[in-house]
Amino acid sequence: MKVADHAIQRPRDARLLAIAADGDIRDLPRTRLASLLRPGDLVIANDAATLPASLAGVHRRTGRPVEVRLASRRTLAHDDTRAFSAVVFGAGDHRMRTEDRPPPPRLDAGDALTLGPLEATVVRTLGHPRLVELALHGTPAAVWAGIAAHGRPVQYAHVPDPLALWDVWTSVAARPVAFEPPSAGFVLDWALLRELAERGVGFATLTHAAGLSSTGDPALDARFPLDEAYEISSATVEAIAAARAHGGRVIAIGTTVVRALEHAATRADAQDARLPAGAGLATQRIGPSTGLRVVDALVSGTHEPGTSHHALLQAFANEDVLDRADAALERLGYRTHEFGDSVWLEADAARRQALRSNLNTATLASRLGQRRTTRPSWMPNASRMRSPSLRASTSKSA
Repeated sequence: MKVADHAIQRPRDARLLAIAADGDIRDLPRTRLASLLRPGDLVIANDAATLPASLAGVHRRTGRPVEVRLASRRTLAHDDTRAFSAVVFGAGDHRMRTEDRPPPPRLDAGDALTLGPLEATVVRTLGHPRLVELALHGTPAAVWAGIAAHGRPVQYAHVPDPLALWDVWTSVAARPVAFEPPSAGFVLDWALLRELAERGVGFATLTHAAGLSSTGDPALDARFPLDEAYEISSATVEAIAAARAHGGRVIAIGTTVVRALEHAATRADAQDARLPAGAGLATQRIGPSTGLRVVDALVSGTHEPGTSHHALLQAFANEDVLDRADAALERLGYRTHEFGDSVWLEADAARRQALRSNLNTATLASRLGQRRTTRPSWMPNASRMRSPSLRASTSKSA
């Protein structure tokens, strides 16, 4: 694949590799995305706006320069800024590959960092000399103001020009809680949302604090994704139930949406297994052994084998299909990284059927918010088919 080295969210020549449930693979212009959806389907995007989470500063004990990249937080609450997980680099900036960045000075509990207008303390290391729990001092208002004034978007060397915040906010960005952009959402613009509505396709959002994607350190990268906070609104839960009731599919825009929805499904009460609305902390990894309970198809960027994002794709398709898809991405010269091309991936029919065979109809229906049903919710019922209301399902997750 080729590196996408310009911060253009929707280039005119963007491409979409469409992988059907039966393994058929097609190369399409990305402008054809809406044509892959059917009336009654529901598209769910991550509406998290991206924080300027890269903070340059000084390690006070040694006087040496550092770059702190905020990586995760256990809550989305605006007034809870007590603890961040962070990855710390030594001297340098985004123009140097992360693989080549020097390590920071040795970080010990109690070490002080000056990060522009902010003061911070290392609370503890988190099993790796560059991964720490960090306390930022001051009131929540002062902490957020300091991040806004001093921080820059996390950036990698493949994009040489400095990024501005508007480069990494999607068209539906709301609360600034993500540490890197939920970049699959770059496909979205108002023209696409209008086309979805005209086709009878619903649209809803959730909020998931997307974390760092890479550090250049294989041992540390193997621990990604870190635990990530999310919230799902009752409106989105209801939209999922409505789509299911009328034979629609749930389409996730990005791996963060998959992670949030599938984690929420595991939190369902054993007696009343509806998908719960509200806040959660995604702690799971999704891979080949994961049974997808909510999501039917994924729109994602292109991911290299061996990464956690690529491992998530194995929940949707078997190794043979993904190998053929990877070969097609290489052969056709698709662009990779956050400003690259896209993939449409439908869940393998056999995988989903095996899961559904293990869940009785009543349990699955209640998990998705239905109180009663006379047929499995994934079976179309043409006489009752109606289009989910775009207006009713666009409520933010706040």
